[in-house]
Amino acid sequence: MEKEQTTSVLYNANCPVCNFEIQHYAQYSDDNELPIRFDDLNSDARVQWGIDADTAARRLYVMHNGTLTSGIPAFLVLWEQMPKYRWLSKVVGLPGVRQIASAIYDHILGPAIYRWHLRRLRKLSA
Repeated sequence: MEKEQTTSVLYNANCPVCNFEIQHYAQYSDDNELPIRFDDLNSDARVQWGIDADTAARRLYVMHNGTLTSGIPAFLVLWEQMPKYRWLSKVVGLPGVRQIASAIYDHILGPAIYRWHLRRLRKLSA
């Protein structure tokens, strides 16, 4: 009997940084038969999420047992589902660490990766 997918990840496979990291998690998930699905926002799968492409490209989204999270909270949910990364979820989830990590992701890393994504799209369409 196949395990039910209880965790889904929406990510940007066209972003080299995002794709590299998520492909690592996807391979780990496959190797360990974890019930995690990885959806590329550039595919038809994004429609099921109800999130437009631009919004989805700005940050990581994770749906776990019907609850949608994004940003660092999404990473925490994802890491908690993978035994190898549970320690990271616990460390980054600590009070203070979580707030700092969220601020860095929300105000520095996320926007920088998104701007890079937009520059790449402009170059591809030029």
